[in-house]
Amino acid sequence: MILFLAARPVVRPTAPATATAAVRRGRAGTTRPAGATGPAGTTGPAGTTGPAGTGPAGVPRDAGGPGKGPRRRRRSLLGPYRRIFAAPGSRAFTLAGLVARLPGSMLGVSTVLMVALTRDSYALAGAVSATGVAVSAVCSPLLGRLVDRYGQARVALPAVAVFAAGAVAMLLCVRYGAPAWALFGCAAGSAGVPGVGAMTRARWTELYRDDAAARHTAGSFEQVVDELCFMAGPALAMVLCTTAFPEAGLLTAATLMVAGTVAFAAQRATEPPPHPRSATAGAAARSPLRIPEVRMVLVTFLATGALFGSMEVATVAAVESYGGGPAGGVVPALQAAGSCLAGLVFGVLPVRGTATARFLAGVAAMAVAVPPLLLADSLPVLAVLLLVAGMATAPTMIAGMALVQRALPPGRLNEGITTVYTGLLAGISIGAATGGWTVEHAGTGAGYAAPAVAGGLALVAAVAGARPGGRRGAGLIGPGAGRALNGPGAGRA
Repeated sequence: MILFLAARPVVRPTAPATATAAVRRGRAGTTRPAGATGPAGTTGPAGTTGPAGTGPAGVPRDAGGPGKGPRRRRRSLLGPYRRIFAAPGSRAFTLAGLVARLPGSMLGVSTVLMVALTRDSYALAGAVSATGVAVSAVCSPLLGRLVDRYGQARVALPAVAVFAAGAVAMLLCVRYGAPAWALFGCAAGSAGVPGVGAMTRARWTELYRDDAAARHTAGSFEQVVDELCFMAGPALAMVLCTTAFPEAGLLTAATLMVAGTVAFAAQRATEPPPHPRSATAGAAARSPLRIPEVRMVLVTFLATGALFGSMEVATVAAVESYGGGPAGGVVPALQAAGSCLAGLVFGVLPVRGTATARFLAGVAAMAVAVPPLLLADSLPVLAVLLLVAGMATAPTMIAGMALVQRALPPGRLNEGITTVYTGLLAGISIGAATGGWTVEHAGTGAGYAAPAVAGGLALVAAVAGARPGGRRGAGLIGPGAGRALNGPGAGRA
């Protein structure tokens, strides 16, 4: 549904307003976007020598040459992604951010397995892991606020040092048999987990502030990275803890997070400028929770997280009930695979309509895609239904984050993004507990009832939150973005 809503015939604007941070800072006095090879002062895309949308000597790019009819332009799946990575420094901060983000999905599994294998208590392991999640959920928005105020590098480096100290203390306590209460104290180190995902999104927003199409592609790429991290991270942690030694997962995660964060902070050329408190006034001084669009996405993400958490538990139980086998480890990953595929496709589609409409369409697609899982009667059927259900995930998350980023003032961007992600993480914890209770008391066949209910609640929250702000949702695109999203001849939602 949301992929259909996003698609429209493309008519390129005559002068796209792409600008990179390096260009705005006046490198060589040029004004062309990063990656362009035309003369300084041009504003056309890379490789052009005439106005934007034309070839050499001003010949329209769609023209077949003198005496020839128009030539249909081919759209490449990777073309828009190559375009966003033409900006100087974009590949460096993306790679460093990937190294720093992967450990985030390893921490929970690593902690649970480490404590369970050394203390022979899953109850203690779950409690210690839950403490770390709770501490991170409380502190992440505060770290985001500090990043907005003082800059990414000045906050991320001390924060990851706090995390590293807590991780080292946890490893020593586990290795040398410290009392159980000491493990809970070490879990407080999760307060320093840096929100690298939010910081990378902030860099893309600053890099392509005047190019809505590029921001859309970058947001899609970021969501695909999130999906890949949450596919690979837990599996890597499980392999390390069970085949090497119990502390190997946390040790590896801490090492990668520190190294990735240091490398990310070192990319200063693409770091957005800080917004000190004295520079914020009016709307920029408001808490993100006072912005209606942020509240709507936060509440919806809370229910969406409950959908994700309960679906994971229900899927594991369903696979075991069907006998599992070699395909047992592949089937749960199909939901994330469907999300990755949909996210990549969604990133190259020209967007249509308002951010609010796209978000509502995505939430509705999720709510509709989950209930058929209750009808699965075999492992192959379950696999297909999970793949289809996953295809609604990435477009929904992309549209929700776009809505939040457009509603937030620059001085609250990191705080707002981490706030809504905190709601998502809280929902995952609630959903996992609810899904486990449902499977235990109602049976495996009813396991998908919990995510189905959560999907319905997410849709209700999105519709209720969008209704009073429906008119304002159309104005969230920002100056100049309306031309990029809805150019001449574009259809309307």
